[in-house]
This record gives sequence, structure tokens and C-alpha cells, in this order.
Amino acid sequence: MTSADDNTPRPVPVAFVLAWALFWLLMLTIAVQDHLREPGAAWWKPLLWEGSSCLAASAMLALRWRASTRLDAFLPRPLHWFARHLLWLPLLAPAFVVAIYAMRHGVFALLGEPYRHAPWGEVFLYECTKFALFYLLFVAVVFGLRTHAALAEQRLRTQQAQLAQLTQQLEPHFLFNALNTIAATIHGDPDRADALLTKLAALLRATTDLTRRPSCTLAEELELLQGYAAIMVERFGDRVTLHWAIDDAARGCRVPTLAVQPLLENAFRHAVERSSEPTELWVRARCEGARLRVEVEQSRGELSATAVPGVGLDTLRQRLHSLHGSRAIVGLEARSPAGARAWFELPCERS
Repeated sequence: MTSADDNTPRPVPVAFVLAWALFWLLMLTIAVQDHLREPGAAWWKPLLWEGSSCLAASAMLALRWRASTRLDAFLPRPLHWFARHLLWLPLLAPAFVVAIYAMRHGVFALLGEPYRHAPWGEVFLYECTKFALFYLLFVAVVFGLRTHAALAEQRLRTQQAQLAQLTQQLEPHFLFNALNTIAATIHGDPDRADALLTKLAALLRATTDLTRRPSCTLAEELELLQGYAAIMVERFGDRVTLHWAIDDAARGCRVPTLAVQPLLENAFRHAVERSSEPTELWVRARCEGARLRVEVEQSRGELSATAVPGVGLDTLRQRLHSLHGSRAIVGLEARSPAGARAWFELPCERS
């Protein structure tokens, strides 16, 4: 799941820290209430007892959390992972007892009072058993957190690999056509060729920057898409008319990087390229409640009832499913009387 060489300490999740703090606050409250039921009881003693346990346990478990990163390679083998954590228990338990009783004896000595407790044999047995239970619970929680984090990292790497694959599939076909278009105009219309080269350079630079991130806002995606569309419209000239209908509310929704481009590329490839007649294309995006719908429609081309999505749409479906599961939908449908519509829906998540 995670490379064994990746030893960078992970920050402790905020929820875990809050749960740990609430647990010890509860322990302190119960200890103080129980102790104050005795006549003449001093309120600071239960605070010292539980506080020393909290400090020692927190320090030791924080160190074990940092060390747990080095064991991520064993997460696919839970028994090995737990065994390596439990190897530290015979060392940590006595160290915990020594630490808390050193603090307690030290505070009592500063206050000029003797600290009386059960014989050391009973103390070590009781405190080591208590620490062992805490440690086992801690290890189980860490295993769940690290497994969840490793799965999330694996999913991110998969999405990045799919994005890189999609970009590699896009660039050869698109670059070939774009360079042919520029070559065809470089002698007859140098200014137009220069403008196309500038657009192509800007598009490739934006693609390089944007594909380093697995997701972006729809506004960023559309900026990239408009650069791509400008070159394609230049290539086909009067054979294509492109319409944009983008709701302002949809622009802030996050989408996977290069999610919309395959829809428009399919429209150019299957409608505009295959027909000498004028073709109209529509790019639409709108929010429907808490969901974002993006669609690309073409006025030409036939879609049979048994047609299946190509590689681009299938890759997009996989990417959306890995992010949103069944909440994301990719569709391809015929348009009446001619043409087709490709679309996707997903939850609108904003930055």
C-alpha cells in the first residue's frame, strides 16, 4: 500500500487528538469526583494521579505514532504489523510505571508529604496491566487510521496514473492535428499560424500545470477546455460552431482534472471530423440541487441503440467512480433527430 522507504511522520488526525483529550478529561473528572467524596480529601491528588498517567501515556504513544509510519509496508499483513507494535509493550509498560511514579513522588516530595502506595510488585502488576489495555486499544485504532490513510493514498496514486494515461492518450492525437493545422497556414497566413502556436503553447503549459493536481474547479477546467476548443475551431473553420452555456453557480464545483475534455474531443472526432456539413456543438454545465451536471451535445452523427462508450468515456467513468462511487454517473445518449449527447453528473463539492 505504501512504500517502505516513505518514513515521513504523518500528523496525528485532529479527531483522534480530540477524542484522546476528551477521554482524559472524563478520567480526570471521575477521579476528582470519587476522591472528593472522602472527608478531608485534597482535590489536587487525583489530578496528579491521572495527569501523570495522561502525560506519560501521551508521550509514549506519540512516539509510537511517529514510528508507525515505518511499519506501513506491513499493513497488508495485519499479524506482522501488530506483532511489531507489540514487541515494544514489554519495554513501554515498565517505563510508563517508572515515569508516572517518578512524577508523583517528585510532586509529593516538593510539597513535603510522603507518597504512600501499594507494594512495588502490586503496583507494577496493576499499572502494567492497565497500560497494556490502553496500548492494545491504541494499536487497534492506529491500525484502522493507517489502513484508511494507505487506501486513500493508493486511490490518489491510481487517479494520478489514470490522469497521466488519459493525458498521454490525448496529446499525440491532438498535437498531430494541431501541428498539421499550423503547418497548413504557416505560409498562406503567418499571423494566423503565429496565433495558433501561441494558443497551443499556452494550452500545453496549462495542461502541464493542471495535470499535477487530481482535481480542479470547473472554472479552471473550462479555461483549459476553451484553449483546446479554440485550436479545434481554427482547424475546422466554418464546419463547426461551438456554443457555451455555463451557469455561474457551477463554476466553483470541483471536477477531476481533464474530466470535460474527453466529452468535447469525442464530439469533434465523431461528428465534426466525419462530416463536411456544418456541425453545432454545445457545452453546458449547471447545478441541479447539490449535484453538478456537465454535458457536450453534437448536432450530427448517429448513435446506435447498442453503442458503448469509448476509451475516453470509460476512463472518465472509472475516475468518477473511484472518487464518488455510485453518486457519479456518466451517460451517452442519442439526440433527436440526429447527433448525440455525452454527460456526467457528480456531487458538487466546492473548495
